[in-house]
Amino acid sequence: MSSHELKTVIAAADRAIMAEDFDALMDFYDEQATLVIRPGLEVSGKEKIAKAFVAITDYFNHSLKITQDRMTVIEGGDTALVLAEAVLETTGTDGVVTTITRRATYVFRRLGDRWLCVVDNSYGTDLLDEV
Repeated sequence: MSSHELKTVIAAADRAIMAEDFDALMDFYDEQATLVIRPGLEVSGKEKIAKAFVAITDYFNHSLKITQDRMTVIEGGDTALVLAEAVLETTGTDGVVTTITRRATYVFRRLGDRWLCVVDNSYGTDLLDEV
């Protein structure tokens, strides 16, 4: 998997999140993409996703660091399912660093020579625990 181009795309999107460059981040999303903010709360469309990321960075005290550890990509036609271990590190207002590892699921669609995120679900199958 280390050579799949989506690994590079996702790393660039993570850098945009950490830089709080939400205009650049929106270049990675399909117009009708859906972001899982937390179990039971989703938003769709670039405008709502950008606003959600502003709120997310506020929530995490503008200290969010994101990396993807293990990752695998399953392609079918112009669609790809990405399974990844997303590692989030945050620093609270008290200075305490917290690390959270999630088994994320992302769905991408190839549009020409670009991959665009259609579903961004950092909670992965943990959403089943809410059903």
